[in-house]
Amino acid sequence: MKKALLLLLTAMLCVMSAVADDEATELNCGVEVNSDKITSGSKEIFKELEQSITDYMNTTKWTNATFNTNEKIVCKLMLVVSSYDFSTGDLQGELQIQSQRPVYNSTYTTTLINYKDTKVHFHYETGQQLVFSEMDMQDNLTAILNFWAYMIIAMDFDSFELKGGDPYYELAAQIVRQGQSSGETGWKPFEDNTNRNAVLSAFTDNQTAPIRQIMYDYHRMGLDQMVVTVDKGRSAITHTLENLSKIYEVAPMSVCLTMFKDAKLDELINVYSKANTLEKESVYEMLYQVFPSENTRLEEIKKTEN
Repeated sequence: MKKALLLLLTAMLCVMSAVADDEATELNCGVEVNSDKITSGSKEIFKELEQSITDYMNTTKWTNATFNTNEKIVCKLMLVVSSYDFSTGDLQGELQIQSQRPVYNSTYTTTLINYKDTKVHFHYETGQQLVFSEMDMQDNLTAILNFWAYMIIAMDFDSFELKGGDPYYELAAQIVRQGQSSGETGWKPFEDNTNRNAVLSAFTDNQTAPIRQIMYDYHRMGLDQMVVTVDKGRSAITHTLENLSKIYEVAPMSVCLTMFKDAKLDELINVYSKANTLEKESVYEMLYQVFPSENTRLEEIKKTEN
């Protein structure tokens, strides 16, 4: 009897521990490593890398906030390996980052990030452990993962609370500074206008930081309200697009505009499918001003039927 009771208590403690560990983390991150471009050598290293990144993203405690399992931020990392040196462990590739956010009182999820980081270069060998450190840069792989984890969290928090992502942008900035000191690619100012430094700057520099207000208004005042009142929610989204035009006026090459387009353009076509003709024309004109190269897709806004 005592033995059975002991086994039962042990099992309960294991379950409680697993639940506690699960609730402690913030991300529900799927990871895919595509090595199709590598035609020689064993592919086992890439399976190991995929599992290592998966474990790292999903078991690291990124914030002090409390997350239940159903509150975790759903995201995905897709690493396409363009080259790998089996003798040195040097890898180059591109990383696609995606994250989603649920819309209030609905089954619909909306895309927050759909972005490709083209400056991915790091060292990885069989058996290498990925170690998290908030204070120091352990290696370029974990630095890249840390940066995008904090950007995912920052943008998610911003969509629920105005400037709610502040502490996580600060942590991302710390990682950028560490990356710049390391001399690795993807972190340097003026290296190009789409690298990780540029992404962070787009959300923190005075000229383009209003994108954060847009993210809040679009999601909290717009999409979340459409479940209750479609017209009111859509009107709020229209207002955010006016502010998007203001960012374009002062920083037409900002990567935040590209990030908004890649995450939201298809959704906007659906949002305005039931709008009246005047509203469709107004939204088309605003978006065409900011994204003239996307005219074919933007025409769909005017074509959709009420």
